[in-house]
Parts: sequence; C-alpha cells; structure tokens
Amino acid sequence: MNPLQAAQQLLALVSEYEPGLLSIPETAADRTPGPEKWSRKQILGHLIDSAANNHQRFIRMQQTAELNFPGYQQDDWVRLNGYAARPWKDLVVLWAAYNRHVAHVMEGIAPEALGHIWDNGTSRYDLARVVADYAAHLRHHLEQIVGEA
Repeated sequence: MNPLQAAQQLLALVSEYEPGLLSIPETAADRTPGPEKWSRKQILGHLIDSAANNHQRFIRMQQTAELNFPGYQQDDWVRLNGYAARPWKDLVVLWAAYNRHVAHVMEGIAPEALGHIWDNGTSRYDLARVVADYAAHLRHHLEQIVGEA
C-alpha cells in the first residue's frame, strides 16, 4: 500500500468511526471491562499516543535513511497522559483531528523514503511497512471500542 492509499484508508476510518464514537455516553466510555483492561477512554488515548508516535516516525524516517528511535511503553503513556480523567468528547475530537493531520503527512511522504529504516532497538521496519500497518492497528482498537457492550 502506498502512502496515498494509506492516507485515504485512514481518513475513511476517521469518517466511519467518529460519529459512533461521539454517540458513546461518558459513563460507557469510563467503564473498565475488567482487571488490567483499559476503558474506552484509555483505548482511544492509546490511539492518540499511537498517532503522536507515528507522526514522529513518518517525519523522522523521511529525514534519514536509518532512524534509531525507541518504541514507547504504551501503559505508561496511557497512564501519564491521564486519559481516564478526560471528557470523552474531547478525546474523540483530538483523536479525529490528529489522525486527519497524520493522513495529510502520509500524503506527502516521498516515494524514495519508503525504504528508510526505523530501528527501535529490538526490530527493524521500513517506512512503507510503518505506514501500511498504521491503519490496521487503528481499526483493531476502534473495533474494540465499538464492540464493547
């Protein structure tokens, strides 16, 4: 999948899921499905963190042929960002706006940068894979959010 296709897929996901997310009541967004499980707010927060981290990867990987850049500790990011204490609507608006911007960034990725490598210390990925995997990761977690009873 090229960056333009990935951007179109990302924009389609935002358009598809945003109205349904906005219709979820605050009490349902707060509910944690079990011990060691994230609430809907925390899952969406994780997706905001994913947007922030991938945004940096998409920019930095275009600047250098090989990027040595850490991954992130998702549980710490969710906890330290305090998503559980934020209003649900604010999180949805931030998630949607940030992903629209990420799609814009994807559209501008130069084809010659797609082979650039990100080394996170344990694995290596080229930019083409990072771009292609982003929307699949997003969809997986969005389905978790809307699939909760």
